Amino acid sequence: METLIIILAVLFLALFILVPLLEKLAGKGGGRINPNLAKWVFPLMAALIIVQMIRYYFG
Repeated sequence: METLIIILAVLFLALFILVPLLEKLAGKGGGRINPNLAKWVFPLMAALIIVQMIRYYFG
């Protein structure tokens, strides 16, 4: 149950932080990805995967 609460807390925190940030950074052009934001997506995803692997194997 503790894990579920932690996951939900992280998801809601990300929701409240990322949605306004993405709305601010998204231009009026529509569906194009902002290059300044896109350059951070893959490194952050890689870091997330590595952290999750460490938590799985050592946690």
